[in-house]
Amino acid sequence: MYKFFSIVFIFIGLTVHAQKAGRYDSTLKIGKSGYRVNCMNREKSQNILSIKPIGFKNESREVAVEIKAKVTSAEIDDLNQDGFPDLIIYLMEPTGKTNLFCVSSRENETMQPIYFPDITNDSQLSKGYRGNDDYKLVEGILFRKFPIYDADTTIKVPTKRARQIMYRVVVGDRGVLNFKPFRNFELDID
Repeated sequence: MYKFFSIVFIFIGLTVHAQKAGRYDSTLKIGKSGYRVNCMNREKSQNILSIKPIGFKNESREVAVEIKAKVTSAEIDDLNQDGFPDLIIYLMEPTGKTNLFCVSSRENETMQPIYFPDITNDSQLSKGYRGNDDYKLVEGILFRKFPIYDADTTIKVPTKRARQIMYRVVVGDRGVLNFKPFRNFELDID
């Protein structure tokens, strides 16, 4: 009996330790289809992200990818309006910036990536950008908001303005899926 309780306490201790370390393990579904997302989040700059499709045909297998970040959360929606579930995984990089890892279902047979553009490649949208992104997924539209900083890099506090960018998924060359900004605006913040 003593061995049984010892094993139970060790298991509980390991579970608590995993939770403190920030392990991410979640199942997200729309109807009977979706994804199980798992990441131990042991290191700030190197982890294995595992995505297991649920309700897909037998040919679809779990994918494991090495990431240089920690998983903070995930959301599911039909981003490309094809009737199948798509997945957004939010990653916290060692620099403190949030990045996205996105996957689309191809008719619940296979998974394909959805590419998210690097904001620094767009001189207009990245003007005053220094990170601190806040993302929200609403009915297939991805909203990104961040505080705007002055061009002077010695100033450490943002202005009292923020930029909001709205993205939707579009099909690009050769069927590649991409997030494309379709609207942006600035707003006052307190």
